[in-house]
Amino acid sequence: MRSDLFVYTSLQDPRALPLIEELGREYASRYGDFYLQESAVPEIERYPAEVFTPAQGGNFLLLLRKGRAVAGGAFKRLDAQTAEFKRIWTDSSLRRQGLARSVLVELEAQALRQGYQRVYLTTGFRQPEAVGLYLGHGYRRLFDPTADLQALRKLPFEKQLSLAPRNHPPLPSTHALQAPMLSGV
Repeated sequence: MRSDLFVYTSLQDPRALPLIEELGREYASRYGDFYLQESAVPEIERYPAEVFTPAQGGNFLLLLRKGRAVAGGAFKRLDAQTAEFKRIWTDSSLRRQGLARSVLVELEAQALRQGYQRVYLTTGFRQPEAVGLYLGHGYRRLFDPTADLQALRKLPFEKQLSLAPRNHPPLPSTHALQAPMLSGV
């Protein structure tokens, strides 16, 4: 039986580094220099770590398994009612196990605890797995799916948290998830 644990921490947490590095490699492999044509700043470095802290209306979450980060995600304040989810990620060797869904559910719960009523997020046009995750979890497309997705570049979604069902299906019994609130991080 494995035991998974949610930990609210910061982007500078050393346990996050392997996931952030893998996310950067994933962006590079899927998009090459596509986004670098527009900006010299890679997507992974677009936002300062501070925007993902509670002091600035955000948060950063890691899902730990035996002390190792296996998934994670973050959000930042978009406006007084809206959290923008970013960097939802699963270790590439552990995909297709529902970990991203678990992170998404926990981030939504934390956004509600922090007073947000709406989630906004974008995913890249070459990330169909993410599109499926969001659509399957009640997010509404804010783009025309018949459009040229490459021309759109980023695919936006939204979800009203106040209308979100509270009875998410439980994780398999092999998951023992806890979501401690660590103060001061």
